[in-house]
Amino acid sequence: MQYETIRPDHRVILEMVESRSSVLDLGCGTGELLYLLIKEKNVRGQGIEIDEKAIYECVAKGLNVFHGDIDTGLAEYKDKSFDYVILNQTLQQVEHLEAVLADALRVGKRVIVGIPNFAYYKARFQLFFRGRVPVTSSLPFNWYETPNLHFLSLYDFLDYCKQKRIKIGRSFYLAFRGPVWLLPNLLADTGIFLISK
Repeated sequence: MQYETIRPDHRVILEMVESRSSVLDLGCGTGELLYLLIKEKNVRGQGIEIDEKAIYECVAKGLNVFHGDIDTGLAEYKDKSFDYVILNQTLQQVEHLEAVLADALRVGKRVIVGIPNFAYYKARFQLFFRGRVPVTSSLPFNWYETPNLHFLSLYDFLDYCKQKRIKIGRSFYLAFRGPVWLLPNLLADTGIFLISK
C-alpha cells in the first residue's frame, strides 16, 4: 500500500502503534485501519463492529471481527488484555461515552482516540453564517442522517481528560492538507490522542 494513499488519521495511528502489539479496534467499520495495522505493523488485531454489512467486508479482508455493541460494555475482556484499544471516529457516536471510554482504558494498556472537531472553522462558519448544521470532511453527514450523538471540540476532549485524570501521552491535530501546529481547535478538523489511565 502506498503511504500517500493512506488516510491521514490512519497514517498517524499507524505511526503510534508498535509492531507486533495486540490491538482491539472498537467500531472498526469495514476494517481499513485494522487491515493496515495487521499488514504494515504485524499486529494481532481484533475488531468489534455493530453494522453487519461492515462485518462482511471485514471478513472478506480476513479480519477477526465480532458483531457487538460497544455501548453494552467489554465485560468479556480482562484488564489490560490489549496493548492498544482504538476508538477512531467512534467515541462521538456511542450512547454512553464515559462508560465506553472507561472500559477501553481498562482493557487497553493504551487507548488511541480519534475525534472530529466540531469547533473546526468551517463548521463554525456554516453554523454562524448559514445557520445550518455543519457538513465538513470530518463531519460528512447531514443532520438527519448523522450517527454522531456527542458534539465535542478538541478543547472539550482535553478538558474532559484533565477532569477525569486521564493521561494524554501524545496528541496530533489534522486538517485536510496535513498536520496542524497552530490553533488546532480552530484549524484542525480531527484530533488523535494516545491516552492511558
